[in-house]
Amino acid sequence: MGKGKATYFLSDLHLGARYFKSPRDKEMRVVRFLDSVKDTAEAVYLVGDVLDYWYEYRYVVPRGFVRFFGKLAELSDAGVKVTWLIGNHDIWIFDYLPAELGIEVVDGVLTREIGGKLFFITHGDGVGKLPRSFKFLRSLFRNKLCQKMYAALNPRWTIPLACGWSSKNRHGHPVASPYEGRGKEPLMVFAEQYSALNPGIDYYIFGHRHILVDETIADGRHAVILGEWIDMCSYAKFENGRLTLHKFEG
Repeated sequence: MGKGKATYFLSDLHLGARYFKSPRDKEMRVVRFLDSVKDTAEAVYLVGDVLDYWYEYRYVVPRGFVRFFGKLAELSDAGVKVTWLIGNHDIWIFDYLPAELGIEVVDGVLTREIGGKLFFITHGDGVGKLPRSFKFLRSLFRNKLCQKMYAALNPRWTIPLACGWSSKNRHGHPVASPYEGRGKEPLMVFAEQYSALNPGIDYYIFGHRHILVDETIADGRHAVILGEWIDMCSYAKFENGRLTLHKFEG
């Protein structure tokens, strides 16, 4: 990590969600945050569900997010390493965003050394104890044949359907239940169990659960859930060997 530089982690922006009163205002707040860190950031990790819905067709991509994408391209062009980990809402990212924005896209788990510490980074929808129905949907959405069949449908049908489904699932409950302790939180349980077998991991970074948590799980190792940008606008900052949680007020 460069001297005086920091690494930032944020997740669950859900940009474009129909339950936002003003999706443009939500997008501009994220843009302001990225603009505020562009001079201090060595890297930015977007840890899933950055967009509430995204599906790339071979020659067509959804409209919107121009200012957000433009800011990511600006950071990338300036030498900031931008990594986007796919979540359960922005599953169908293929080659457009990496090619156009110059960013790294990762589907699954990323294990990476940052500033002398080893990080385990993933959105969180694919680890730990998962409901059977969720596991089925997750495998269905990632099935190549199902993706081809879905892509064959006209976007004028699929986009309203997908956005409406997301909005219905979140309506009235945009944020997860309050944190009840690491023994009851599946991601914390997973981190503790994984850490027992992989003691070299210093930090576990998750999104998905829409709660803001930093727990010490063993021997100074940390498990962090990044919160969300629906209400709290939270993020983690790693600098000089230390990770801290913050909320953006800009």
